[in-house]
Amino acid sequence: MVPVLILFLVMLPAVNASAQGDEVPRGPTFGARFLQALIEGIQFGVIIAICAVGLSLIFGTVHLINFAHGELVTIGATFAFFLNVSASGPGWHLIPATLAAVVFGALLGGAIERGLMRPLRARGTGLINLFIVTIGLSLLLRHVVLVLYGARPGSYAQYDVQKAYDLGPVGITPRDLTVTLLSVAVLLAVAAMLQKTRIGTAIRAVSVNRDLAEASGIDVQRVVLVVWMLGGGLAALGGVFFGLEEVVTWDMGFKLLLLMFAGIILGGLGSAYGAMLGSIVIGIVAQMSTLWFPIDLQYAWALLTLIIVLLIRPQGILGQRERVG
Repeated sequence: MVPVLILFLVMLPAVNASAQGDEVPRGPTFGARFLQALIEGIQFGVIIAICAVGLSLIFGTVHLINFAHGELVTIGATFAFFLNVSASGPGWHLIPATLAAVVFGALLGGAIERGLMRPLRARGTGLINLFIVTIGLSLLLRHVVLVLYGARPGSYAQYDVQKAYDLGPVGITPRDLTVTLLSVAVLLAVAAMLQKTRIGTAIRAVSVNRDLAEASGIDVQRVVLVVWMLGGGLAALGGVFFGLEEVVTWDMGFKLLLLMFAGIILGGLGSAYGAMLGSIVIGIVAQMSTLWFPIDLQYAWALLTLIIVLLIRPQGILGQRERVG
């Protein structure tokens, strides 16, 4: 009898609360989680797009799959980290550190083209051999970063922990909003450069027909160098943005590389606009899959979407059919 009485006394406050009409707090609705995942997917997608545009332009101009492009992403993030946080660095604010990382990434991309790829092409090295060279370069750069940076993840000194803006059913931090808007602005600037400037017109001409462009008086070697520098700078910027959203690690670019490949293949090989669109689709699918499936599988569902789209449209979303043979 005594245990029953004790149980009754323990439950009595809950019964009284229920009688008074108190409601049990509920979590966010599915609609709110859906909108939140959509916003995070767009944010993730534009970061992938910044990194993937340069990779797509390089493929369009020299038809080379640059496997070392992911390491340019890592180097941009870790170089900014060295300038911003490292005890042996100058302790710059993240904004000038990011600008310096973009310049360093552009110079490194130009050095790879001028010092390695161009001499190999001049010797008549085939595309398969060049692809294997980029794999070796990727391994070399990745482990150089591991030795210099270390295996411990790090975060930038500024914009690390912030309170989210409450926008009705969704929330976004000032950092995330700024990164997303800046990423969109950069992508629009790249699109305007490709459409409105002479160098952009030359890049598109070389991508369509390299021999005809060279016969028309376009300095193809200069265009290829500009593309490599542009790709290196964009990859470095994307690396800093990705490091802001996640953490800075020695292999972060390699992890992002598969999604970059998925984005440019989904959008259409060699198309900068296709790379932008495909990367955003990949980012949205990756984030929204977490509504139903474990987060560890988000990249798998993004790649499954790539396979499904290619089964329906083999040339990608914005790609064009080509005759074979």
